[in-house]
Amino acid sequence: MAPRIPWYVWSSVVAVTLILAGVYWDISWHMTIGRDSFWTPAHIAIQLGGITAAGAGTYLILATTFRRSSPLREASIAVWGFRGPFGAFLSVWGGATMIVSAPFDNWWHGAYGLDVKILSPPHVVLTLGILGVAIGGVLLVVATLNRSSGDVHRRLQWLILLVAGEVLVLAMIAVLEKTFRANLHRADAYRALAIVVPIMMIPLAHASGRRWATTIVAGAYTAFMVLMIWLFPLFPAEPKLGPVYQPITHFIPLEFPMLIVVPAIAIDVAADRLAARPRIVRAVVFGALFTTLLVAAQWPFASFLVTDDAKNWLFGAHYLPYFMQPQWYEARGELMPDPDVAVGLAQALVLGMISSWIALAVGDALRKVQR
Repeated sequence: MAPRIPWYVWSSVVAVTLILAGVYWDISWHMTIGRDSFWTPAHIAIQLGGITAAGAGTYLILATTFRRSSPLREASIAVWGFRGPFGAFLSVWGGATMIVSAPFDNWWHGAYGLDVKILSPPHVVLTLGILGVAIGGVLLVVATLNRSSGDVHRRLQWLILLVAGEVLVLAMIAVLEKTFRANLHRADAYRALAIVVPIMMIPLAHASGRRWATTIVAGAYTAFMVLMIWLFPLFPAEPKLGPVYQPITHFIPLEFPMLIVVPAIAIDVAADRLAARPRIVRAVVFGALFTTLLVAAQWPFASFLVTDDAKNWLFGAHYLPYFMQPQWYEARGELMPDPDVAVGLAQALVLGMISSWIALAVGDALRKVQR
């Protein structure tokens, strides 16, 4: 029988996918309906992802510990007398942290009302748990990829790039408040992107060993975000909290994705030509390409997104959350000014290079992961 992709790889992909779908749905729910109950479908999807990761990781650890013939026994670590892949232990911790965050979040809203920011204390705990599940799942897939060959290896390469795209979406959601449409002529947005995107986009692309891997990861992020813009407004919904400043008749999606696919293509081209160069050289080139090309593409595109021409089903610029007041920049179709934008963009350039160096170092380390 031909070798197959192990079940725990599929469980990792399912867990990350459930969490991503739930997180996106939850933000849309808050923008459309408000927080009417903890037991929303979005919250259930998020927690189900954590439970899937924790349950699969627990079974994998127990099977590796007590079954001497386990094929993973040689590719495992020991923790408190238990044996299993490092990714399994991290997935269990992450899933357990996510589950613990649920009652904390419910209590927080009961005591303090609605969140004014995405990263409230219970959401920080949840984010740490999601990070544990995501990194644990990535390590399980990467370790399996590094031990595989032939057709299984090729399929795992595609799976790791799919997971990388999903992790990139989650990372972009984490900096959502910095990258709202009205902020895209401010240096804050590009500093945040220069820190987050290379670290999330490059390592798994580098570890996969596929050509055009960075472009595939950025493309997966872009495709998901665009698909949600087209899909979510098809479902009716209305606010259940007030005050309501915008008329809502359907679910509100998040904004159009950042154009990170533009620098991703350039990074892939440069990666082929600079493969033999030292890491520091590649990091400087990748960081410079990422920041300059992102600004060159996103800056004029941001100007377009605040016009009436972008208020359609394709770009979704007319979808506003119910709580957005008419005098806010986004509601007025304006971009926030930034008097120190030149200095900020220079900082983003340096941050992009540092982030790229870290990303390449992590990518090199991931290529050696066996456990």
